[in-house]
Amino acid sequence: MVFQTVSPRDKIGEILCEFGDNERIYVIDSDLAKSTTSAKFGQMYPNRFVECGISEQSAVSIATGLAIENKIPFYVNFAILATGTAWTQLRQACYSNANIKIIATHPGMDDGPDGASHHANEDLALTRSIPNLKVLVPSSIEELKEAIALAIDYEGPVYIRAARDVVPVLDIKHNKVEFGKSDMIIDDGNDLALIYEGTAALCAMEAYEELKNQDYKCKVINISSIKPIDTEMIDMLVNSVKGIVTIENHSIIGGLGGAVSEVLATYSKHPKLRRIGVEDVFTESGKISDVKKKYGLNTENVINKCKETLA
Repeated sequence: MVFQTVSPRDKIGEILCEFGDNERIYVIDSDLAKSTTSAKFGQMYPNRFVECGISEQSAVSIATGLAIENKIPFYVNFAILATGTAWTQLRQACYSNANIKIIATHPGMDDGPDGASHHANEDLALTRSIPNLKVLVPSSIEELKEAIALAIDYEGPVYIRAARDVVPVLDIKHNKVEFGKSDMIIDDGNDLALIYEGTAALCAMEAYEELKNQDYKCKVINISSIKPIDTEMIDMLVNSVKGIVTIENHSIIGGLGGAVSEVLATYSKHPKLRRIGVEDVFTESGKISDVKKKYGLNTENVINKCKETLA
């Protein structure tokens, strides 16, 4: 099946503008507003758009100050810069449970040509480890809007990971994004459970379609809340499926696969688990699809790992 696709990154500014009537909302940028599309908010609400230049640590500090003044600041930047470069400031903001919101674009290998310095294969590990911080990974434009709305309503720090690469447009009813809840979008049987985070949606769906053609009976679970994670869903899978495969645009260390592993480790017996993502390496520069293929985030590898799980 050929899926219609869309890039969530392309809609960030437009969605923020939809919430712009709320005068508590500010948007902060670090000289990447065109790339993240937050420039659209700056054009419509210039008095609530703060351009910090290439100064990520200062940007997060400014966001924290705005939150202390009862504002709702959204810091929009590339994932590696919003987490890795400004990690100390983000950690300090979460230490005070500041009401800041981070929207991170170009996660994982989505900034293909810029190479390892701009690939964010560790951002989920960095954010999951910070107390008080909620972590959301929407897999569609609709989920991105729901995640932003949820972040606005929640009093506390929230990290939203938004794909720069494309995700599939699915004609499937989904559950509204909530903290600690996942969404079983397909339930064909109990051979395998394919669990993906939002930015790996296309790869997961393409693999599912091919496995279905080969008569494998699979469940497909969209994890839109990495932290807290849906332990009830994992509990159900432990008692039903033969194997679990996690699919993520991230290192297999500390991300979705790590989060699922942590829950499975609490059971005395559980299905075999395979984690698909970047191994313990720095990824190279190249076309996004080529880079993802080289490091295992491709349909063929997912299918092989699924079959291996059942072998």
